Amino acid sequence: MKIYWIDNLRGIACLMVVMIHTTTWYITNPASVSLFDWNIANILDSASRVSVPLFFMISGYLFFGERSAQPRHFARIALCLLFYSVIALLYISLFTTMNTELSLRNLLQKPVFYHLWFFFAIIVIYLVSPLIQVKAVSGKMLLALIAVAGILANPNTPAQKAGDVQWLPVNLFIYGDTFYYILYGMLGRAIGMMETQKRAVTLACAAVFILAVAVISRGTLHELQWRGNFADTWYLYCGPMVFLCAVSLFTLVKNTLNIRTLPGLKIISQHSLGIYGFHAFIIHALRTRGIEFQDSPLLDIAWIFTATLLASLALSMLVQRIDKKHFVS
Repeated sequence: MKIYWIDNLRGIACLMVVMIHTTTWYITNPASVSLFDWNIANILDSASRVSVPLFFMISGYLFFGERSAQPRHFARIALCLLFYSVIALLYISLFTTMNTELSLRNLLQKPVFYHLWFFFAIIVIYLVSPLIQVKAVSGKMLLALIAVAGILANPNTPAQKAGDVQWLPVNLFIYGDTFYYILYGMLGRAIGMMETQKRAVTLACAAVFILAVAVISRGTLHELQWRGNFADTWYLYCGPMVFLCAVSLFTLVKNTLNIRTLPGLKIISQHSLGIYGFHAFIIHALRTRGIEFQDSPLLDIAWIFTATLLASLALSMLVQRIDKKHFVS
């Protein structure tokens, strides 16, 4: 049975991943662009930070309920990791000056190419899925969980002090990103089961998302002005504002895009795995070979994003023609 809002959400998250890596050069090179152009990239990146949390929430919705990840799901993730790692090694050896031997030596400690880390992380969601069956919870309990784990006791919340006394974040001994990846999964299942189809809820989620994006972008700008360089303090996938963005956008899409899969998002969703697997190589190739328009940053962002999306989509379609059983596409 098709779940339309999940397909739409997967498509949106996929587009956001491409946008994050499209804007990365501008975000990390503030001295090379005007403050206006940097701010545009910052806002686009801030709004797209929810992409990875959304993927964890989608997986949690699908596997933290009556059914859990099956051997075929583990096999698919393993094959995807192997396939795109081989592609990465070929790309590195043929088109870059990176050290292929070093990439192979550290294969079990870090991914061959930066974006492949997600395949390692999602394995944990699959591993714990047989142990987790999220129960229906009340809206008040869910809000309390979001407030405490997402903000008040989130170790990524910037420290707040009154004199010598630190009052945020509260120390509940929460450590590591994996805690939040699993929590995102559980929230995805809990929100997915809830009756959220209320106009007030939809409007509140839209407002929270916009406000949280504004805080992320403004906070990142403040860090730039204070440090003199970019810092990812507010960009962290497990940070408090990204956490709020993820919960609010997940609910917003569930409430508003649940009647059918939108045409553009349908094809992106169908090829989201292939697009994710290929997009980083294409962006790297475009950037390192100067196939860009950095004299016109806004045009460049549009060009890199569009070219990457279309090329990744074309490669995914090609792989799917060969990979009839969708093992890696």
